[in-house]
Amino acid sequence: MSKKRKREAPMPASSAGLLRFFEDETKGIKIRPEIVIGLSIVLIVISILIRFVIPTG
Repeated sequence: MSKKRKREAPMPASSAGLLRFFEDETKGIKIRPEIVIGLSIVLIVISILIRFVIPTG
């Protein structure tokens, strides 16, 4: 068994943790990243429009 370990390249600690993270299934809402980015842009545009439409002070 020690010969097999010598042939394999050890995985870096940082990438091993990331791979394990993405393999796990998590509970909760699953939203595509495109939808999150789109909703963020819409929220920014609405807030800019509200600032110019409704003057303050």
